[in-house]
Amino acid sequence: MAGFSGVLKLTDLDDFIAPSQECIKPVKVEQKAGRGVIRIDASDGGSDIMDEPPKYEKAKITLNDCLACSGCITSAEVVLVSQQSHDELYRILEENNKKVESERLVVVLSLSPQSVLSIATKYTMETEDCIQKLTGYFKSLGVNYVFDTNFARTFSLLEAQKEFITRYKEKDSNPKAFPMLASACPGWICYAEKTHGSYILPYISSTKSPQQVMGSLVKDLWATQKGITPDKIYHATVMPCFDKKLEAARDDFYNEVYSTREVDCVITSVEVEQMLTRDNITLPSFTSSSLDTDLSSGSMITSHPGSTSGGFAHNVFIHAAKELFDQDQDKLEWKTLRNADFREVTLQVNGETVLRFALAYGFRNIQNLVQKLKRGKSPYHYVEVMACPSGCLNGGAQIRPENGVSAKDLVAKLEEAYENIPISNPNSESKVATAYTEWLGGGDSEKVKKFLHTQYKSIEKTTNALGIKW
Repeated sequence: MAGFSGVLKLTDLDDFIAPSQECIKPVKVEQKAGRGVIRIDASDGGSDIMDEPPKYEKAKITLNDCLACSGCITSAEVVLVSQQSHDELYRILEENNKKVESERLVVVLSLSPQSVLSIATKYTMETEDCIQKLTGYFKSLGVNYVFDTNFARTFSLLEAQKEFITRYKEKDSNPKAFPMLASACPGWICYAEKTHGSYILPYISSTKSPQQVMGSLVKDLWATQKGITPDKIYHATVMPCFDKKLEAARDDFYNEVYSTREVDCVITSVEVEQMLTRDNITLPSFTSSSLDTDLSSGSMITSHPGSTSGGFAHNVFIHAAKELFDQDQDKLEWKTLRNADFREVTLQVNGETVLRFALAYGFRNIQNLVQKLKRGKSPYHYVEVMACPSGCLNGGAQIRPENGVSAKDLVAKLEEAYENIPISNPNSESKVATAYTEWLGGGDSEKVKKFLHTQYKSIEKTTNALGIKW
């Protein structure tokens, strides 16, 4: 802000939209009896003040309130996010349905398990029944294929395992090899790029998130199998997180040759609820349809062992224990530390701790993690970082609790439902192994780097000369 005089001020001159304009954090003012009430005296038409003017508390905003709401993303990002909504999906489907068949786009939708569970809980449905009803609903709108994202997550987990082993072998020559920080949460990535930049980014895994791996699978592997060019496919995803819209809009995930994105549109759990309400759909009674199996392990939704946010720490730990120390780990015993969102697990060999992994959810724990890193005090080899407390099941775009149910109770219910989803072992899926070899060529091929990895960049906030205080 620049002040030229007592009456003229220029504000918000850089590309960041300030919280003063766009912050979504509600400010609640508690009403107190007798404070600031005006009493009207009917006898003489006069009035007087019963009490002194109200004294309001300062508005408080914590990092838990600020993921990538419109108060903290750039104006360029606002434009990109505005292009991704359920209204945009409606528009694309409506236009597509009017075209002659030969000119239509092939519309693909990928469902995250966290979103499915949120919707299933909202409508009191079993998980498998819900996903079949959702598949039927989206196909009735004009979607051609519906997949779940577990197949793509398997690629992300396997690649994260490989990346960890590589870092471990290079730890003596690379001072920023550890801790390796998970990269699946775009809220965390957004925060790291804009707040800590080049200092933190080398620690972050280069493995793409399951959403973006799914984009690569749909727009390359599956497109080739179907004999379709990527620009003839419209790929939408259903996610538990608004920040996934920002992730999909990154320039890194844009195909210059075909002028198309890996993920064209991201809609969220709460947007699906809005679509069902808008279309006057009673989901439990809607016609069922099975998931398509081209990019799935089967027609049923599956998950991976470990956390409800993808199980990255769990799966990398088990693989590293076997690969590096020949130790079989059947069941991990996570120890809760300062709070329920910060847990760790260790592997000891001959009385020495050789692996120390952690889960750090929510910005309170992220800040502590970053501060320890900056002081050189972090003891961890790997940290599964998620911006939201309780992880993806409590994502900012999940359907919120109703009828007096607390957020804590809702998350507990979602976690119980997640544990009942059939488990898929990333190391034993022959379909993934075949695709990895035939599609990517295996190993460290250029296609592996292109389709399964990315790079993160420091984003400096613009300093405008007009921001100088005169």
